[in-house]
Amino acid sequence: MKKKYFFFDIDGTLTDRSTGKIVPSAQKALDLLQENGHFVAIATGRAHYKSIHFMEDVGLHNMVCCGGGGLVINDQLIRNIPLDKEKAIALAKEAHEKGYGYLLQLDDSIDVYAPDDLFRQQCGQRKEPTRYFIDPNLDITKVDKILKLYICIPPEEEDNLTLLNTIGHLRFEPEYFIFQYDAKKQGILDMMAEIGGPLEDVVVFGDDTNDVVMTDDRWFSVAMGNAHPAMKQAAKYVTEANVDDGIYNACKKFGWI
Repeated sequence: MKKKYFFFDIDGTLTDRSTGKIVPSAQKALDLLQENGHFVAIATGRAHYKSIHFMEDVGLHNMVCCGGGGLVINDQLIRNIPLDKEKAIALAKEAHEKGYGYLLQLDDSIDVYAPDDLFRQQCGQRKEPTRYFIDPNLDITKVDKILKLYICIPPEEEDNLTLLNTIGHLRFEPEYFIFQYDAKKQGILDMMAEIGGPLEDVVVFGDDTNDVVMTDDRWFSVAMGNAHPAMKQAAKYVTEANVDDGIYNACKKFGWI
């Protein structure tokens, strides 16, 4: 059996969105793929600290995380690319000048920093574990690096930020933008360069619009049956929904397990 290099999205692909837990048949597929000698990894936009425990729980040892900026190989984080510091500072300053609250993530943790509490006043608490450090004397020009930037701005006011498109951004919550490294495909390419695997043997599984970037003519892409239409259109094969054993069925169909 020829060795393949698998990259799986987490939410809606490996996991049932209603429970947040891995689909049992998906876990079985991961175990069998590894037993058969394939390289198996996660490819997620989640931060390293938010995804490492999931990776360990499902028995994997490799991961593209942080939207492609983070690489874990054999359980070791070998890199975590921050935002372009000057662009992030300029964007944060523009947001502040225009009255939009912001938060900075300066390390791989739940900690966020800001010169005031405007973000929470405008958006409320973030919908995930977060520890806030509010420091009126914070000088963002003096920070070592910025991994993520959060700006509270409603969708109808996005055009007020002239620097919005200078950094990759996502809106998972209606109240605010997340600015983060956003290049999952590049993360896969970098991972393959690190381990020396041929691109034609890459296989990716995804379900949402932010997984479309993982598709590429050089390798094989699988969309879940529950995937967004854009992912289904971009993929080379559409399997059943994840909760209907889509991952296991696809791996069986193509002889990977």
